[in-house]
Amino acid sequence: MNIRTDLAVELVTEENLPNGVHINRRGNAFEITEIIIDSDDHRRTLGKGKGRYITLESSSISRFCDNYEDMAQELAAELKNLLPEGEVLVAGLGNRDITPDAIGPWTAEKILATRHLRNELEDDEADFLKSLRPVSSLAGGVLGQTGIETAELITAICREIKPSAVIAVDALACSDVERLGTTIQISDSGISPGSGVANSRKELSAASLGIPVIAVGIPTVVDMHTIVRNFGDTEIPEGTPNMMVTPRDIDRLAERGAELIACGINLALQPTMTFSDVRGLF
Repeated sequence: MNIRTDLAVELVTEENLPNGVHINRRGNAFEITEIIIDSDDHRRTLGKGKGRYITLESSSISRFCDNYEDMAQELAAELKNLLPEGEVLVAGLGNRDITPDAIGPWTAEKILATRHLRNELEDDEADFLKSLRPVSSLAGGVLGQTGIETAELITAICREIKPSAVIAVDALACSDVERLGTTIQISDSGISPGSGVANSRKELSAASLGIPVIAVGIPTVVDMHTIVRNFGDTEIPEGTPNMMVTPRDIDRLAERGAELIACGINLALQPTMTFSDVRGLF
């Protein structure tokens, strides 16, 4: 493949739709494209295995948008459809010290952790808190910081706390610069941390963990060779060094993107909470 992207919507077109691949469109606050791949037969040609890939696109992902609440609620509704009942672990993948890679850790910081409440609260006045779904949150850093593969860390934690599902949040790569900071992808096929920058690690998926893994991410980078190819049939000389390009306002993009994802996750996991309740958390 001549392009590098984590987004299924950039790999599948309705004009040349392979057998066993289906596209559905919907959405109000977002333009939503759902791509369903029936089997792993297309992994070699599309780079995507069996699963559902839901892309939510907006002109801006910002807490200052007029329809921010509608966006958060719509994101929550899409997530809810993929989640089983029971305890959930939210894992923020990436490096909090590198802004284009910080969406995962910054999201994890804003997740309402409730797993400990049932054991710690005894007062009857805390019935509401006890009624919340058990949720735990983790931002374990990257291999270069810890010496531990992200998948190894999450596997060990899942073995101990036994959640019903994992939500893994990470920064993604895209091929179209117009999608930087305007797109959210949700998938039930798992994720390979770092794959967008050709630094993929052990896979996090239902196959590796034995439970559903819902991947959520926002594209924050695009590689220079892909940008050049998108502007025509330009031949890139062999040996030309590549680089990852990120938007000038990446600080704002990552911060607001993490807030929106965290808001959507909290609403999806805790349906008894209102939008105002969730926004009050951060």
